[in-house]
Amino acid sequence: MRIVVDLTRCQSYGQCVFAAPSVFRFHGEEALEYDYTPDDQFREQVRWAAAACPVHAIILDDQDEQPKHISHKENIMGGKA
Repeated sequence: MRIVVDLTRCQSYGQCVFAAPSVFRFHGEEALEYDYTPDDQFREQVRWAAAACPVHAIILDDQDEQPKHISHKENIMGGKA
């Protein structure tokens, strides 16, 4: 998982810091610092942090997750086999 914070949108409300303090923190009074690629153990906390952001400044990129394997029958039928 990779995290991107749009710092032009961020208003330093700090909801992410409360939700995932191991990943997000303030440097000084308003400068947000964060771990761009947190360990998987923080995945749920990071998702909560992104959901808690009142200005939706946190973007999560799950590119590194394994794609769901779909059987050939599921692919043809468009649903579960």
